[in-house]
Amino acid sequence: MIKGLTITPPVLGRISIGRVIVKDGKRLPAKDDQFTITSQVQNKDGWINHPLDEKLRKSKTEKLRQIPVRMLFNDPELNLRAEYTLFDRQTGRPLCVGDGEQCQRRTNNGVEQLPCPSPDRCPLAQGGACKPYGRLYVNLSEDDELGTFVFRTTGFNSIRTLAARLSYFAAVSGNKLSCLPLQLTLRGKSTTQSYRTPIYFVDLTLRDGVTLKEAVSDAQAINHELIEHGFDQAALEQTAKQGYVDSCFEIDSEEAFEVEAFDSRDGDDQRAEDQQDNSLKPLPMHDVTGIKQGLQQSVTAVS
Repeated sequence: MIKGLTITPPVLGRISIGRVIVKDGKRLPAKDDQFTITSQVQNKDGWINHPLDEKLRKSKTEKLRQIPVRMLFNDPELNLRAEYTLFDRQTGRPLCVGDGEQCQRRTNNGVEQLPCPSPDRCPLAQGGACKPYGRLYVNLSEDDELGTFVFRTTGFNSIRTLAARLSYFAAVSGNKLSCLPLQLTLRGKSTTQSYRTPIYFVDLTLRDGVTLKEAVSDAQAINHELIEHGFDQAALEQTAKQGYVDSCFEIDSEEAFEVEAFDSRDGDDQRAEDQQDNSLKPLPMHDVTGIKQGLQQSVTAVS
């Protein structure tokens, strides 16, 4: 196997709270107040919506602000990856990735291990160049139980809330996080820094109508059933953990140009993970209809 290769959970699509608009001939990021689920295929207008997006909207009378999900791992840190990341504004490649204590930085001598003083005290991070960068991997479809959809964010509120929820749910369930019936919930709030205008962040909650007592009880039963069928959750998590450890930079190469985002004054909105530099041309898509038909396979949402 290639050394230093980033091995992340297989990604089938993206979850975002932003969209692309065309203004003066340029594709620009725009904030949104609902979720959008896209595939990994794009055309000149942006990312093509995944069939699950339409499927979930049919069951909603309002905007898509809740998505039923299942965690792939019991370990919260395998589901949510978050670091301070300094991107090269020209190429979009990560130059430095750190956790507030140690960092890996690209230098003329290669990748070096250095102290990470956090963005507020790092001379390279002045001007807001270094930001928290989180990736949450969730399963949305029973058709591919090891496939995930990724939600990427640079918002402190989303990262902090998701980290807390994952840790709490793992604790109360006896480390049975992957067996809990959860959902992503979009929340809004206003702050003085946002000039009282709404900013949106992502929360992780139990699905509607499910109590914590019921969820924990069902999780224990599901876990017992999986063990009886020979499912080795511990081995899955060890494999995933090793995939992260072997990586020099825990940033998938596909994310290299996905740098700029829906930045707000307080930095609390999502950076548009599906935004490329405006100077970059979208991938040529000659047969969009055929691609859409190819995506329209049997899709069963997580129940």
